[in-house]
Amino acid sequence: MNKSDLIKLLSEKENLTEKEATEIINLVFDGFTETLKNNGRIEIRGFGSFSVREYEAYNGRNPKTGKKIAVKPKKLPFFNGRQGIEE
Repeated sequence: MNKSDLIKLLSEKENLTEKEATEIINLVFDGFTETLKNNGRIEIRGFGSFSVREYEAYNGRNPKTGKKIAVKPKKLPFFNGRQGIEE
């Protein structure tokens, strides 16, 4: 499922226009984005949680050339899903 599928499903299920459903989905995703930007954590019970992990700088290798390169420290989103979700 992608964002447009989610919008379509919401509009059909709740009898909303696609514009209204889009605004709701964007509001939720924007809230998630802001929370993660501020190093917050998002937990959706029964689904999983989102957080930001910080990674230190390290020396890596360019896979194409084999040359050593310095990789800068970075922050990346991380999802920890609920184990054993049944179909």
